[in-house]
Amino acid sequence: MRAILRYRDLLEVEKLFRAAKASFDTRPIFHKSDAAIRGHVFCSFLALTLAKELTRRCQEKGFKPEWQPLLNDLDRLQQATIEKDGKAITVRTPTSGMVGRVFQATGIALPANIKEHHA
Repeated sequence: MRAILRYRDLLEVEKLFRAAKASFDTRPIFHKSDAAIRGHVFCSFLALTLAKELTRRCQEKGFKPEWQPLLNDLDRLQQATIEKDGKAITVRTPTSGMVGRVFQATGIALPANIKEHHA
């Protein structure tokens, strides 16, 4: 039974890898050292592991994110701080698309749209 579960995990990782290559506009990368290759493999593995966990958490909440639209939504999410006379206001763009649901699924609270504080 454990072998079947591991095989299913392998299939899921392969599926995520194909989706990541398509979504993240990956291209061939040529490294000049073994350390750079190991670092690249580690970062790729970490990204796939995080993508799998994010997918699992979203599925627990009853939805499945589509990666490219989610990345586009995340690109639109921005924050800026304006400082003047010792006061500061931090402003965040509103969430759009799936971003809010993904943050909720992971238990991450978004900062307030507008926050006043001292610089």
